[in-house]
Amino acid sequence: MTVTGRVEAAVLDAPDIDKLASFYAELTGWEVVSRDSDWIALHTPDGRELSFQLAPDHLAPAWPGQERGQQFHLDLQVEDHQAAAERAVALGATRLADGATWITMADPAGHPFDLCQQDGVDRPMALFAVTIDAPDASALAHFYAELLGMEVTYDGAEGALIAGDGNSLMFQQVSDYVAPEWPDPAHPQQGHIDVKINPDDLEAVEAHALQLGATRFNEGGETFHVYADPAGHPFCLCWGGSAVA
Repeated sequence: MTVTGRVEAAVLDAPDIDKLASFYAELTGWEVVSRDSDWIALHTPDGRELSFQLAPDHLAPAWPGQERGQQFHLDLQVEDHQAAAERAVALGATRLADGATWITMADPAGHPFDLCQQDGVDRPMALFAVTIDAPDASALAHFYAELLGMEVTYDGAEGALIAGDGNSLMFQQVSDYVAPEWPDPAHPQQGHIDVKINPDDLEAVEAHALQLGATRFNEGGETFHVYADPAGHPFCLCWGGSAVA
């Protein structure tokens, strides 16, 4: 049986993590569960983690272009997306564009996120998925599905979705995609995924990731290693808490 990891956290970079964490906590109603000088974590009601990593030299995405692409964005479901957008603006967000049933916003650090109309949401706001840009969304979805033991539940021309273990990740097809060049701040990662593993499984999971097309960086710490997925997005294998990447 192939040993896999699981999503521990989606992590956004920011020059002021207190401001960004406070923004999302107020907007979504999610709970702040840990806080220190360079890392703050929120938990959704269904147990998923959104974290904020201090990046003093962070350069905000220049949406919708790819010169400094968004790389990651959050898809948030809400009962009344128009009212939610007004509240987000009052909290410091910027309204970027309107879609048929969604509104694209930028948070105070410049990361885009979508407010998606969804009737019957029984909380202020629900996290539908963390969405990752890719030049081949289908291929990247299959990479993460294999790495995380998740299922590809949608695979179409515009993107793909994987789900499992209470998490979902989307992959958005971007024809002119430009990969981050981590750790170069001029070509920022914008965010990354932390993958939780059993420390005894590190060798097996790493070998599996490399076989699937990941690249290992010569970076990391006592409890995490840093890799790039096939589209160039950094991710971490962690066995002792979330990782700074």
